[in-house]
Amino acid sequence: MSTSPRDRDEQGRARNARPRDGLGRPLPYGAPGVERQPEGVPRTPDEALTEAQRLLDLGRPFHAHEVLEDAWKAAPEAERELWRGLAQLAVGLTHALRGNPTGASALLTRGARNITPYRDDPPHGVDVAGLVAWAATGTGVPRLTGGS
Repeated sequence: MSTSPRDRDEQGRARNARPRDGLGRPLPYGAPGVERQPEGVPRTPDEALTEAQRLLDLGRPFHAHEVLEDAWKAAPEAERELWRGLAQLAVGLTHALRGNPTGASALLTRGARNITPYRDDPPHGVDVAGLVAWAATGTGVPRLTGGS
């Protein structure tokens, strides 16, 4: 194992244990931060959408992205791009709130592109049409399900 001061897990993968603010930005060690979402939590699609929406409503899109990323990793092949796109939309909103319009635009565009193929038959009640329209502006809180 490396003697690098970077946080690593047993396999040597980077794991930043620094506390983070509500938008996922690293804070100095020892600073109070916002509790992070645990990784690898098994959730049904409805549970993932509900939890991600709750976090979006709280102004924590970085944390919502972590929930959606878990769903993406666990999704059946036919739905992977939907979940990937939803996670990208949350990251796009994170960039917008962090004051990075270039990163926000890139992620919102990519996320909208990835969910668009699901528009005609959206799984799990995801409001694909509403999210694609929302991604064009990236303002406000997106509604993942149930119309805009």
